[in-house]
Amino acid sequence: MSSVSSKIQDVFNEPGCGKNQGKSEKERKKGCTKQLQPGGAAGGCAFDGAKIALQPITDVAHLVHGPIACEGNSWDNRGSKSSGSNLWRTGFTTDINETDVVFGGEKRLYKSVKEIIEKYDPPAVFVYQTCVPAMIGDDIDAVCKAASKKFGKPVIPVNSPGFVGPKNLGNKLAGEAILDHVIGTEEPEYTTPYDINIIGEYNLSGELWQVKPLLDELGIRILCCISGDAKYHDVASSHRAKAAMMVCSKSMINIARKMEERYGIPFFEGSFYGIEDTSDALREISQLLIERGAPAELMERTEALIAREEARAWAGIEPYKQRLAGKKVLLITGGVKSWSVVAALQEAGLELVGTSVKKSTKEDKERIKELMGEDAHMIDDMSPREMYKMLKDAKADIMLSGGRSQFIALKAKMPWLDINQERHHAYMGYVGMVELVKEIDKALANPVWEQVRKRAPWEETTWEERADAAIAAEAAALAADPELAKAQRRSARICKCKAVERGAIEDAILEHGLSSVEAVTERTHAGSGCTGCAGTIAGILDSIEDWRPGSVSEPAKQAA
Repeated sequence: MSSVSSKIQDVFNEPGCGKNQGKSEKERKKGCTKQLQPGGAAGGCAFDGAKIALQPITDVAHLVHGPIACEGNSWDNRGSKSSGSNLWRTGFTTDINETDVVFGGEKRLYKSVKEIIEKYDPPAVFVYQTCVPAMIGDDIDAVCKAASKKFGKPVIPVNSPGFVGPKNLGNKLAGEAILDHVIGTEEPEYTTPYDINIIGEYNLSGELWQVKPLLDELGIRILCCISGDAKYHDVASSHRAKAAMMVCSKSMINIARKMEERYGIPFFEGSFYGIEDTSDALREISQLLIERGAPAELMERTEALIAREEARAWAGIEPYKQRLAGKKVLLITGGVKSWSVVAALQEAGLELVGTSVKKSTKEDKERIKELMGEDAHMIDDMSPREMYKMLKDAKADIMLSGGRSQFIALKAKMPWLDINQERHHAYMGYVGMVELVKEIDKALANPVWEQVRKRAPWEETTWEERADAAIAAEAAALAADPELAKAQRRSARICKCKAVERGAIEDAILEHGLSSVEAVTERTHAGSGCTGCAGTIAGILDSIEDWRPGSVSEPAKQAA
């Protein structure tokens, strides 16, 4: 595990990481040596993240070294598409048992690799480490090296056992695996001045195919998409690209930065969600290629294509704009979609009442403020009950989210549209924007909502009315008892990583005269883990006059 530990430390200290940039210089020097907390991988473990990041490489055999449940957990749960091989859809696992736990599972792993190569003859085998074999000490690096030498095929170890951290860490560890063992190991058949890489795009629902025709028309070749609809040879020879576009910096910033560092491939972060963002991305790609030697006339052709496609997209949206004007949307997603989808929805005339930023970088949040204003309602994290209350209070007309949040919207009797990886519709590019508007309109106009919102004949009060009454009663009780309200406010868990409550932060601010997030972090350790609570700490500092004991507004704010 020593090599895994050093690799994790390297990933945590990634200079391009938004959370790392958000730390003070003192905290950055310490690195990310925090101990993991129980439940830290509840949203997906490191193994799950690694498998998600690499499985869209379509012609590779993906072998999970562990119990069969690990493979079953992540197999086929994303809507990535392939234009060629379907080998990636086959679930391979060593299915270790109790005997392997006692005597080790390395022989079983070697035999599994041998069987896969003999039966399927893939260009490479990716071997994923999981919790159990990692804890019993199976050395998958040594097994992969021996198997590669014996069978003459690349056998790539992906060291990402679930217990080392959450899904996002697994994304980056997957990136480190292909940086160390795949990228730069082969050469492309030929190169052109128009070769690019697209990094952090997974071709969900075939979205990449809505953008590729635009690039093809401009003569721009996607040398490799990491990893949507990719082939092993594409990834291995991707170091010869002239430029790169980073779609999701949250998951693969380390790949983009290290390829720029090692191979001189400049990159930018952009989005193909929304009309204007798609146009900006095409311009940025063309500009980078021109700077790397492509003819200057490429920009003229790009502008001509943009003008044509924008006109088509606006014409496609026009029939829906009148019906959607003023409709309110609550967006519960994260990462690049927290700002890129905001821009797309605003173009359709929709009003955003809030967007989640739990998985967003500092740069993502800045973009949200640019789009929605400084008073943008950004949601770090909230319980299902809080989300339900916000839906009711915000009077949103529709919620866009992933599958895990849909039931809250359905309980609130609100239209819901899937915007995450399980979706069945492609929303990328000009064509995708029209499709997104069309699906939102269909969801809002569905006659089922009128029916489900009616009171059942046998009900005197609906469960929503009873829930609203309970929430109102709780608020009234807090308003009537300032001490109870104060106790509840102070008991709120602000930093989950370090288990720091708001009361401890308030006391430290008052006792030591703290005025910055960094000072609070140094004194209480809140925000020294994932830094996700930094914004909340900043809010506590900004609102000090609302809760400082003895302040004029303090009694009136107790229930807030």
